[in-house]
Amino acid sequence: MTADVPTHLDGNAAAGALSEVFAVDLTAATGRCNGCGHTGVFAEARLYADAPGLVARCPGCEDVLLRVVTTPTDTYVDLRGLTYLRVPNA
Repeated sequence: MTADVPTHLDGNAAAGALSEVFAVDLTAATGRCNGCGHTGVFAEARLYADAPGLVARCPGCEDVLLRVVTTPTDTYVDLRGLTYLRVPNA
């Protein structure tokens, strides 16, 4: 029997890619899943980085919260899986 190998990272792994788009650290931001209503810091999200881009999934229901794809000319950010993303003021 083989041990289960995690296929995802936590949301902290998205810090580099997200810092290229946003001027604040989003890993400390609080968001709510549009699917199940789970609320927590983005760092708790399950991040899949082996796709063509980054995909963050809810730790509660596995729905997609965020997608980030970078092409040679643009970066696409899809946040439709979040009802909100609250960023603390400095």
